[in-house]
Amino acid sequence: MYHNDTKNFSEMDETFLLMEYRLLNYIMTPALLVTYVLGFILLYENTYFINENYFLIKLFLVLCLTIFHFYLYVLYKDFKKGYRIKNTKFYRIINEIPTLLMIFIIILILVKPNFQIL
Repeated sequence: MYHNDTKNFSEMDETFLLMEYRLLNYIMTPALLVTYVLGFILLYENTYFINENYFLIKLFLVLCLTIFHFYLYVLYKDFKKGYRIKNTKFYRIINEIPTLLMIFIIILILVKPNFQIL
């Protein structure tokens, strides 16, 4: 969100691009891969989870988080090209999406509600 307020190709713009590159490639993408590997191992060892509705909802939320990850990569590429299409308020709002998704995922893990789908 702060990157959007910088001028294109300025020194601060280059700093934000470097920070975003490192965040995407050194933290977010490895965490995404580890999450999927451990998730597949969990599912392989506990195949009954696939029949639990809370687990399927959690899986859907993880998929949403993955889609959001790729969308952030698209936004990074736009910043790299010098595009400033969205306003800062947009970035402030989408900044909260991963936090909300992770909170819901953690609640599903801890509570394990028994959803009855008709």
